[in-house]
Amino acid sequence: MNDAARFTLFLAALLCGAWSAPLAAHGGEDHSHDITPPEVAQAFDPRAPEAARARRMPDGSLFVPKAVQRAIGVRHLVAEVRDMPLSVRLNGRVIADPASGGRVQVLQPGRIAPGPGGLPLPGQRVVRGQVLALLHPAASSIERGNQQDRLADLEAALAIAERRHARYLQLEGVVPQKDIDAARDERDALRKRRAAVAASLGTTEALRAPISGVIGATHVAAGQVVDAREVLFEIVDPARLAVEALAYDAALAGTIRAASAELPGVGALPLTFLGGGRVLREQALPLLFRIGTPNAPVAVGQPLAVIVQTHAAQHGVALPAAALVKNGSHASAVWIRDGAERFVLRAVEAQALDAAGVVVAAGLSAGERVVTAGAGLLSQIR
Repeated sequence: MNDAARFTLFLAALLCGAWSAPLAAHGGEDHSHDITPPEVAQAFDPRAPEAARARRMPDGSLFVPKAVQRAIGVRHLVAEVRDMPLSVRLNGRVIADPASGGRVQVLQPGRIAPGPGGLPLPGQRVVRGQVLALLHPAASSIERGNQQDRLADLEAALAIAERRHARYLQLEGVVPQKDIDAARDERDALRKRRAAVAASLGTTEALRAPISGVIGATHVAAGQVVDAREVLFEIVDPARLAVEALAYDAALAGTIRAASAELPGVGALPLTFLGGGRVLREQALPLLFRIGTPNAPVAVGQPLAVIVQTHAAQHGVALPAAALVKNGSHASAVWIRDGAERFVLRAVEAQALDAAGVVVAAGLSAGERVVTAGAGLLSQIR
């Protein structure tokens, strides 16, 4: 639930508590502790005195009673100007770690049949070497007939070679040993050739998992006819995922000191820089990061905003990202506490510090009290 929705529900509860007639308790129960405190109800009651009601002043500042500040959780910190790392925001996406991801492809066309345990489903864990599916190679009637004809020739030649070798063994001592050895080698070679040709006729191929992990995606169904090099299964290791980001400055890879990614609903996702390529792709240099949190709630292909901290420094005030709001011109701004119950909106120049914080480079002075929690709710006061 966003700040606006929370504020609306809070306001509705206060108004209902202030205007509704008191109800009699049932069963002798005491509900006096459920009544909205009078000072909080008066803060949003248009009939209450102005001194006790939260409102926006003519100069744009806010008057917010202490009771309302406590109710919406207003917090602040004292601004401290110091040197902070210079950060760069990059567009990235989650990929499978090349060292722990894999694909199952076929080398020849054929028809797919379920394996001993059926076709695996997305999210199912598999182990290396596990049979995921069976492939019945596809062959035309002409090709199959040629293979059968070749197999028949090999079987006839093998029968002759076996009889010759048996006869030479009976004449051992009369027939030179080299002829006996040659007959034995010819027999063994024909046996191997016959086995190879026979295996190509109607023999199924087992498609096995190249690594241990989780089935990330399946692209096949029972009975489906597939072509050579077609991807059937994608296997990923949730504990070892990576992020690929694109940098348009080739020198950025040599200045990275830390990195994190913005993950909505979770917060900052720590990243470890692995290295960058040296070949441009779409006029950008790909940079590879490993996700530091095992089993992070992300999926392969998911876009992420990557915040890269460099060794360069900038002068400013570090604030949580929640402290930033938008003013009437849709520019970045923060709320400044100017007194116990007065707040002033100040336009600032800010940029990302990491996935959870920002740096205000202009617009703040040391010692000012900046609202870090409840800023979005303050902006809803009219």
